[in-house]
Amino acid sequence: MDNTDRSLTHPVSAGVDTATAVDPKLRAFMIGVYNKVALGLLVSAGLAYLTSSVPAVRDLLFKTTPDTGRFIGLTGLGAATVLSPLIAMIGFGMKAQLSAARARVLYWSIVTTIGASLGVTVLVYTTTSVATAFAASAAGFGALSLWGYCTERNLSAVGSFWVTGLVGLLMVIGLNIFLQSPIIGFAVNAVGVTIFAGLIAHDTQRLKSFYQVSQHDTGAMSAAADLGALSLYLDFINLFQFLLALIGGRR
Repeated sequence: MDNTDRSLTHPVSAGVDTATAVDPKLRAFMIGVYNKVALGLLVSAGLAYLTSSVPAVRDLLFKTTPDTGRFIGLTGLGAATVLSPLIAMIGFGMKAQLSAARARVLYWSIVTTIGASLGVTVLVYTTTSVATAFAASAAGFGALSLWGYCTERNLSAVGSFWVTGLVGLLMVIGLNIFLQSPIIGFAVNAVGVTIFAGLIAHDTQRLKSFYQVSQHDTGAMSAAADLGALSLYLDFINLFQFLLALIGGRR
């Protein structure tokens, strides 16, 4: 699982000004963010296909059975690829402010490394399961993000609850590595879907609120577009992975 710093470049209140709901500049900013997320998902899907379906590339990252091609582990390079998004976030993201250039490098570094590591997902789950979970995640993402954009309800307190829940969820996941309990695993996946569904709406509203406060700061807005896209991209990827683990069929 991957996540990133829940802030953009400054902490911002999540109050929503309905007057900006029809602001053409805000709309253009949000469309730019969504386009970046969509392009990131497209790149990730292409890399996942490459690392799971092209034997010469697959064998550099993943260990598979010679007869069935079933995933059985990671190579050293594969382990480094899986850990790279976390390393990138530590190296670039754990700062109060990021320049537009650094934010762009952070976004595409994480998109490409996550995309490459998602080859595991394609190797483990059936094609139908992956396609179904992706379509459901895309539909849910669209609806939740639209609600987060349009609602007048302040979601900052709810967002704090989801972030706290995420920390607890990570602890339970770590514990279940040793327990290997199917019941706990099912509960983790269900809670994970709920948490990231909530974070999609929260992060959308937070990005909109940031625009309202910082729209005249060109540098901050440029960085915010990449960091906001990163938050939403990671929300989508985690929603997809938890949903796939919950409903997907393994090969």
